[in-house]
Amino acid sequence: MSMLTPPGMGGRYRITGNKYPRMRRPRRRGRLVVLVAASVAVLGVLGWGTLQLVHVFTGGGKKASAAGARAGCSPTASPSPAVAASVPAPARITVNVLNATARSGLAKETADELKKRGFHIGDVGNATAQYDKKVKGTGLLLGPAASLKSSLPVLATQLAGAESRTDVARKGTDVDLIIGDDFKSLTAKAAADRAIARLDRTTATNAAAKKTC
Repeated sequence: MSMLTPPGMGGRYRITGNKYPRMRRPRRRGRLVVLVAASVAVLGVLGWGTLQLVHVFTGGGKKASAAGARAGCSPTASPSPAVAASVPAPARITVNVLNATARSGLAKETADELKKRGFHIGDVGNATAQYDKKVKGTGLLLGPAASLKSSLPVLATQLAGAESRTDVARKGTDVDLIIGDDFKSLTAKAAADRAIARLDRTTATNAAAKKTC
């Protein structure tokens, strides 16, 4: 029996030729599956990380709000251009009452009534030559620049139709009420008080709106 004859074959079969089958180890398919799964997992993690970076730098598709502004901040009322953040009480306003008409006694009568209403009275007398007999309306209210949004609106509640002016060169805090040709009397006290109350409410509303925003 040849040495190449497989045992148990009884010598019936022989391997001939000069090529013999090679004995190879079986391929480990399990390791390949693990490597593929790990690669897929790594790619998935990288893709998720990329999406997160895009989300961070683009804001998640939401438009950025303006810096310094709070979302949903909407004042309940727009500020009044004629009223400052703080409206002074009549007792804190000094009024000079001047008569620019030919009727005598108007300055004193008007000053006395304003005093009853809580205003502090300064000078009382006739208007200067600049305004004497030259005020055609009910009156003219004059004051320094700062009074335009503080004391002048309060004084204006006492005389309907009066014009308000400011003098940038004027110093101090006093304001003038110059009685004009169409003057008959001050606004009724009840109506003037309601007008001051409206100024107070407007000021409070504006202040609250600023705090909210």
